[in-house]
Amino acid sequence: MSGHEFSYTQERLRELAQAVIDHARKLGASACETDVSEGLGQSVTVRRGEVETIEYNRDKGIGVTVYLGQRRGHASTSDFSLDALRATVEAALSIARFTAEDSAAGLPDAQLLARETPDLDLFHPWHLPVEEAIDLARRCEQAAFAVSPLVTNTEGASVSAQQSQFASANSLGFMGGYATTRHYLSCAPIVGKGDHMQRDDWYSGHRDPADLASAEAIGDYAARRALSRLKARKLKTREVPILLEAPLAAGLIASFVHAVSGGSLYRKSSFLVDSLGKPVFPSCVRIDELAHLKKGLGSSPFDDDGVATRDRCVIDGGVLQGYFLSTYTARKLGMETTGNAGGSHNLIVAPGALDFRGLLKEMGTGLLVTELLGHGINYVTGDYSRGAAGYWVEGGEIAYPVQEITVAGNLRDMFRGIVAIGNDVVVRGAKQVGSILIERMTVAGN
Repeated sequence: MSGHEFSYTQERLRELAQAVIDHARKLGASACETDVSEGLGQSVTVRRGEVETIEYNRDKGIGVTVYLGQRRGHASTSDFSLDALRATVEAALSIARFTAEDSAAGLPDAQLLARETPDLDLFHPWHLPVEEAIDLARRCEQAAFAVSPLVTNTEGASVSAQQSQFASANSLGFMGGYATTRHYLSCAPIVGKGDHMQRDDWYSGHRDPADLASAEAIGDYAARRALSRLKARKLKTREVPILLEAPLAAGLIASFVHAVSGGSLYRKSSFLVDSLGKPVFPSCVRIDELAHLKKGLGSSPFDDDGVATRDRCVIDGGVLQGYFLSTYTARKLGMETTGNAGGSHNLIVAPGALDFRGLLKEMGTGLLVTELLGHGINYVTGDYSRGAAGYWVEGGEIAYPVQEITVAGNLRDMFRGIVAIGNDVVVRGAKQVGSILIERMTVAGN
C-alpha cells in the first residue's frame, strides 16, 4: 500500500483529545468526551484482466460531545488545528445550550471505565504495493475463469487493505486508543449466456492478511458457486424446513442482536421487549460474547463510551441472559450498561455436531438458502419476508437450484424453531455461526 504510514502518532492523537477536554472544561462544560481518529487504505478492482479502479483513501476527524448538566451537544471537524478544535468545542456547547434536558444523558459511572488497554493483536498493516494488489486481483479472477468456459464475465475481483487508529477520552480521566486493520479479497463471477445467466460471489476478510484465503481459492470457489446456480427453477408455494447457509445465518444472529439492543428496547420497537431471563431459542442454543478475542473483527477493550468490555454468555440453554446496552440506553431502561455502546462484540454461537452435509441429511427435504434479497423485517412484530435463492433438497441431497422465491415467517418462531446449528463456521465477520436449520417457513413462489 502506497503511503502506508499514519500521519500522526498515537501520542499526538491523545494530546489532541486532551486539548479538547481541557478547552471544554475552560468554557464551562460540566462534562466532555471526544474521539480523534485517522484512517487510510487502498482498494484495487480488476475486471476481465484489466484494472477497473484504484482507490486510495486517507481521512481524519474529531468528534466532540459536551454536556451542560443533562443537556447534550455534539460537533465534529476534520481540521486538527488548535483553532479548529476550539471552534468545534464552542459549536458543541452552543448546541447544548438549546437542547432539552435528558435525564439519561451524561458520561458513564467512573468505576465502569476501562483503565487498561490490553493488546488484542488487532493491527496487521498490509504493505501491499499497487502492482502486487493488481496481480493478486488478476490471479483471483483468472482462477474463476479457469473453472469452466461457462464463466463468461465477472463483476470484478477486488483487493482492499485498510488501517485506522483512534484516541478516545473523557473528562472523568479516561484515555484510550489503539490501531486496527481490516483487509479483504473478493470475486464475483458471471456464468452462462443470454437469458440463462447467473452470478455469485465469495470473499475472505481478516485483520491479518496472512489469514486471508488464497486468491486462487476464492476465485475458484466463487465460480463453482455461480455455475451451480445455472438452470435455476421456481417453486410452488409451500411450507418446508429451511437451511440458512452459514454467511446468512450470521445475518439471523444480527437480527437477534437488533431486537435485544437498548435502542429497540427503550423505544418499545422490538418483539423481544421484556425477554430477559426467558427462552428465546431452543435449549440447544448458546451464544457467547467474547470482546477480547485475539484478532477478532469485533474485539475491543472498551466500548464507544469508554466502558470496559468483558466476556459474557448472552444465551444459555436458549434463555436470554443479557441485553446489548450503552450507558444511555441502560439508563433509559433503568439498568446498567453492558459495554455495548457501538454494538455487539464477537458473538460465538456454539456449533452442533453436524457438518454441512449432515445438516442437509437432517433436513431431508426442504430449501437450502444461499442468498437473501431486500430488507423485509419488521422488528416491532417480528414479521420476516425476503426474496431468496438457493437449492431444493430432496433425500438429504441437493436436487436443483431455485430462484425468484420469497421466504417468510416470524423471527420469534424462526428463533424458537431452530433444529440444529452446524459446525461449518465461516470466519469473516464479528458473528461466528455455522449454517442454521429452521423447522419450517413459508416459501412463496408460483
